[in-house]
Amino acid sequence: MKLFSRRQFIDRMACTAASLPLLHFSNLTIDATRYTGLINNYIDTETVYGKIRGIRKDGVNIFKGIPYAGKASGERRFRKPAPVRAWKGVRETIDLGAPAMQAPRLNEPAPSEDCLFLNVWTPANDNKKRPVMFYNHGGGYLIGSGGKSAQDGSNLARNFDVVVVETNHRLGIFGFLYLDEIAGPGYAGSGNMGLLDITAGLEWVNDNISLFGGDPDNVMIFGESGGGGKTSCLYAMPDASPYFNKASIESGPGVRMLSREMAAQTTDRVFRELNIAPKDWKKLLEIPASGLLALQGKFSMIPPYIEKWPKGTIPEKFSGGFGPVVDGVALLSDPFDPVAPEISRNKPLMVGWNEDEYTFMAWEMKDSKSFSIDFDQLQSRLESRFGKDARTIISMYRKAMPGASAPDILVAVSSMAMMGLGSVEIAERKARQNGAPAYLYNFGYKSEVKIPGTDYALGTPH
Repeated sequence: MKLFSRRQFIDRMACTAASLPLLHFSNLTIDATRYTGLINNYIDTETVYGKIRGIRKDGVNIFKGIPYAGKASGERRFRKPAPVRAWKGVRETIDLGAPAMQAPRLNEPAPSEDCLFLNVWTPANDNKKRPVMFYNHGGGYLIGSGGKSAQDGSNLARNFDVVVVETNHRLGIFGFLYLDEIAGPGYAGSGNMGLLDITAGLEWVNDNISLFGGDPDNVMIFGESGGGGKTSCLYAMPDASPYFNKASIESGPGVRMLSREMAAQTTDRVFRELNIAPKDWKKLLEIPASGLLALQGKFSMIPPYIEKWPKGTIPEKFSGGFGPVVDGVALLSDPFDPVAPEISRNKPLMVGWNEDEYTFMAWEMKDSKSFSIDFDQLQSRLESRFGKDARTIISMYRKAMPGASAPDILVAVSSMAMMGLGSVEIAERKARQNGAPAYLYNFGYKSEVKIPGTDYALGTPH
């Protein structure tokens, strides 16, 4: 899928990135005498639904697997979930909740349709109003969770005196199957259930986070990769707008999302693959979750950046896929096309990308050959994307990067095309609003770890 036209790519080569000054947070001070229920490293606290018990570890109170919404399976499949039911006694929130439907995840519970849990890391459950950092996990719109060990919120909470929240939410066919035109009003917004789940998590934060030492009036949403795309959408969603104050979109610039026409094409293909007539759509509710997950594997992944096609048309090579839909219900317009969302005019925004995004992508695709190409092969590679302009692009990069190898230029061009240009576009359109500040960054701290099967370093990967 082409990300930018050849001319747009060349015209934007001169763009430079600015860095965002780091926010300053007050030094962490802990007074254990202010805690209630602290026994043998366990800590109890209230929520609006009942008491929960977490654990204190290395100076951080950790609560995992807190339900922020109810049932999302059965008759609730493809619809807004049931509300949380209050409970009596103390609910243990020491272990992770189930992630969304996907292949089993290492060191996590078995995936489930009923996956609407969140995790909280806080220095203290006191009355202090700390900034809240609400993270949207990556993995495109098909995989991932708020419980992955690599995104544990303990260090952020401990070192910067903030409260960190991460959700599990519906993904893939369960979170983004567009049924609005088939199933009726009860399924309005079905193509964005994954985003509406996150919105429910933000509402939970608004209602409860003061009990965890957080400030409900100082919430930053942020996310990386697919989480950046989700954050882009939330920044433009009326339902989410009351519950956050600023945003950071990281290596996942969601300028545009799926149109209704594209989403309907995916839905049509789902019915054809299942041999179900659209009028019999309710049969979708009877199929085991494992069956729908297997079907999902036949569709392509949708990147967080989608090129703008003429209204009412769908590229022939679009083969369907699951991701946020500009449905006119939950997501009223493309997040940053043609302009930044007016609804977030007064909310500061940070957006950016990593210098060597492509190295990780090539590694994931087991494409070790990319790191041993010569300049003739480089030109052939780039011509498949940029046509006759490939020669000009290579010449520009060789002047800007004296001594760069052919793989170096391939990584630089591919990284800019994948994540950089969309990030620049978002920052430019936010800045044109003349509202809250926009900050554009490019991260370049280098890793010397070699990509397996090559002598080429990862650098600053995705």
